[in-house]
Amino acid sequence: MQSISPEKVFRGNGAWLRAIPEIKKFSKRPFILGRSSSTSKYRNQIFKDLEDNNLLVFKSNLKFDCCYEDITRIKNIILKENCDSVIAIGGGKVLDAGKLLADSLSIPVVTLPLSASTCAGWTALSNIYSNEGQFIKDIDLKTCPKILVFDHSFIKTAPKRTLASGIADALAKWYESSLTSSNVNDGIVQQAIQISRVLRDQLLIDGESAYKSQAEYNLSWSNVIEGCALTAGLIGGLGGEKCRTAAAHALHNAITQIVPTNNPLHGEVVGVGILLQLKLEEKKNNNKLASQSIKQLLTFMKKLDLPTSIADLGINVFENNNLEKIAEFTFKEDSGIHSLPFEITQKDVIEIIANFEKQEIKI
Repeated sequence: MQSISPEKVFRGNGAWLRAIPEIKKFSKRPFILGRSSSTSKYRNQIFKDLEDNNLLVFKSNLKFDCCYEDITRIKNIILKENCDSVIAIGGGKVLDAGKLLADSLSIPVVTLPLSASTCAGWTALSNIYSNEGQFIKDIDLKTCPKILVFDHSFIKTAPKRTLASGIADALAKWYESSLTSSNVNDGIVQQAIQISRVLRDQLLIDGESAYKSQAEYNLSWSNVIEGCALTAGLIGGLGGEKCRTAAAHALHNAITQIVPTNNPLHGEVVGVGILLQLKLEEKKNNNKLASQSIKQLLTFMKKLDLPTSIADLGINVFENNNLEKIAEFTFKEDSGIHSLPFEITQKDVIEIIANFEKQEIKI
């Protein structure tokens, strides 16, 4: 059975307050999960709102990303306090941790994204990382969240960088699914791919305007944030595994194995992965349009101040056997790289990355 979407989605300004009566129908002892100190004021407000509605509320924060150590620690707190739901508030890794906790305890989860950086608030999937942020595996969950609350008033306060990251991550839906599912005959999968194409076009048209007006409220911004956080999740829900990942996310997972000098966001790494995937298509699948797509994306990504190379992510691929480490992890048995409809080798990945990092691409 495939879980396509959350049971209910509240969106727009004031979505959180509209969601509270629905949450009260199934939860008396909710557990609030967060992480960043910069967003504690929002968690505190949500905590107070729930208490004002006569709920007994508990809370704790992640110490790391969505990792086994944190999951075990917080699971014990939830069990001790006999909590009957999880409300995950924050970015993608907090939302993933909340979903995984609720899934393991068979209690409902409410996801409340504080940025449009990923579609994690929607999906029945959690990514597990090490304490240092290295990708380990993804885990399919039994269901999508019980409720997704996408309150524009919260999203408006997020750093611009998170929106740019979300745009890059959402763009990957088209570049990956159109490649891996081109020969799939399932009508629903094909419809999901077409939604990803429409989403790509909307992001390319409105993305720059939305990015530059992050602190404002206008139609471009509203459409783009919902495209990144909601439509991208719907595409994965409808298309399932076939519409999830190919080389871009496989390369993301591999790049995270190298601890960077800075701390790139998920979508920033995925954006670089899209460019590298297009290079693989150009060289190994004789895709004549890939070069034009790379130029188009480079122009667009620079306008959003996104990284356009692994070096921009704070990693030197030419030291410490980093090229070989990335290539080896990219080719793990369960990697999305094996979904590509053409043959590539670890050597191909090494050569593509090395050439791409050395090359000065003139736009």
